[in-house]
Amino acid sequence: MEMFCYQCEQTWAGRGCDKLGVCGKDPATAALQDLLVYAIKGISQYAQRARAIGARERDVDVFVIEGLFTTGTNVNFDPMRIEAMLRKAVAVRGKAQDMYECACRDAGITPEEPIGPARWQPAATAMGLLNQGINAGIFERRKAFGDDLAGLQEMLTYGLKGMAAYADHALALGKEDDTVYAFVHEALNYLAQSDPTSDELFALNMKCGETNLKVMEMLDAAHTGTYGHPVPTPVRINALKGKAILVSGHDLKELDELLRQTKGLGINVYTHGEMLPAHGYPGLKKHEHLVGNYGTAWQNQTLEFDAFPGGHPDDDQLHPAAAGELYVTNFQYRAGRLAGRDPHPKPGFSAADPGGTC
Repeated sequence: MEMFCYQCEQTWAGRGCDKLGVCGKDPATAALQDLLVYAIKGISQYAQRARAIGARERDVDVFVIEGLFTTGTNVNFDPMRIEAMLRKAVAVRGKAQDMYECACRDAGITPEEPIGPARWQPAATAMGLLNQGINAGIFERRKAFGDDLAGLQEMLTYGLKGMAAYADHALALGKEDDTVYAFVHEALNYLAQSDPTSDELFALNMKCGETNLKVMEMLDAAHTGTYGHPVPTPVRINALKGKAILVSGHDLKELDELLRQTKGLGINVYTHGEMLPAHGYPGLKKHEHLVGNYGTAWQNQTLEFDAFPGGHPDDDQLHPAAAGELYVTNFQYRAGRLAGRDPHPKPGFSAADPGGTC
């Protein structure tokens, strides 16, 4: 099965992953993620039109952010969960359509009937969804629009995905901005158009950068307002003896929940990759069992997680909306297993085996 993804800087040979993602994403997952983006465009076609006449629905806005985040690099590689998101997207699109048509009736306006993603219906089977995903991917858009326009579309799409990740983390800490939702719908609605122009796509890419600065400011306020301003902090890179959990990603709230739920259980928590800056936040470094950083960068986590002698509920598994293989609410149970109350517990680090690459 064919795939093509170049949304991260680690993409194969600097050109694109066409057989298997460097991150571990397989072609089936890539196709379903492309289809989820297509389905989300259909939601925004109605949400954008509704906003133009003063109607909005927060649940619709939040789902679009969560859906985009789900398709980001290294977030969710579970085809069954993506299929569930796809089928939920149809229900959310129906809600957005009802909102728009109701607002039109109230305003005495004849509603438009957008085409493309707004009319998409999911296949009944998983294989059918895969085939739909192939048709929704970059190959078909390159055929339809050429490399330049398809490239500008991809740039905007990837910008929206990154923005959605930041917005989702900020939302988890109680920060959101309606102008961000408005731009996301505006951009996705345009990406659904059948006659894009380079000028309009270029302008939307520039606006995406501007809006992302606002989202980053919002996330920074959420982090520092909750955990304090980070300070320079020495971080241990050698293992300590004992049970261990390894956490990757960016979600400080989920790390905080893990630290709270494992307090006093004799489990050491290590960060990996992008989670390293967590050690600088006063509200997180106060936890004595946040003991150090293990391994290197995210693109090496497949090998390093396998070598880690403990649990590794990374950021993406922790996240209940985007991936959620291991929910935060399950951590007390998970911690119990790692603490040794399971017939096959993870061994943890021993004094004789400090962990190799740690």
